[in-house]
Amino acid sequence: MPNLKQDDNALCKVLTEAKTIAVVGHSDKPQRTSYQIAQFLRQVGYTVYPVNPLVKEINGQPSYAALQELPEPVDVVNIFRRCEYLPEIVDEAIFINAKTVWTQLGIWHQPSAQKALDAGVNVMMDACIKIEYLRLRVG
Repeated sequence: MPNLKQDDNALCKVLTEAKTIAVVGHSDKPQRTSYQIAQFLRQVGYTVYPVNPLVKEINGQPSYAALQELPEPVDVVNIFRRCEYLPEIVDEAIFINAKTVWTQLGIWHQPSAQKALDAGVNVMMDACIKIEYLRLRVG
């Protein structure tokens, strides 16, 4: 698997081919980064599924308690949770056959990254999906 952090072509391919994104830790508060990034992803055409067991719905859309509850497969699992939660989330992402695990800026956990790579899942950690999308001019 390529290191997406160092391979813009592979990263662009991931963002171009992805259709569905699960946002783990999606807040229902408009001032929160996870909410703003998810709204951006919806605006540029992705189907976004909120994953947050503490919230029932966000803007009329159901929020799911876990990745296993999503109604369809997802291409990218975009994670807005602290690194101590990554091992469990990465296990779930592997279980549902997600193609890519992506953690937000400041979130990095090497053992989880390695586990995902070993399972054939693309990994992008410590990076903002919106910033990368705009930088690579994906749209």
